[in-house]
Amino acid sequence: MAKKIVQNVLKYNAVFEPCEEGGFVVTVPKLPGLVTEGDTFEKATEMARDAINGYILCMQEDGEPIPEPDENVFVAPISINFPSLKFAI
Repeated sequence: MAKKIVQNVLKYNAVFEPCEEGGFVVTVPKLPGLVTEGDTFEKATEMARDAINGYILCMQEDGEPIPEPDENVFVAPISINFPSLKFAI
């Protein structure tokens, strides 16, 4: 009898922050300390997938519980009109 291979698809929200010099820095709130980057959105996405995979594999190897995926949660920008503000630089 052949062994059945089961593949799980885990979904985690990633935060992409544009860099002044171009590209993006990516963090994943459910995976503390995970930070990666890429020169384009596509490369940053690729790097994030790789970093998440490595993070989960390390947790698995160390016998740590894997954080619950973000199945029903998503992030969306919300714009508001606000009277003049001064931001700290």
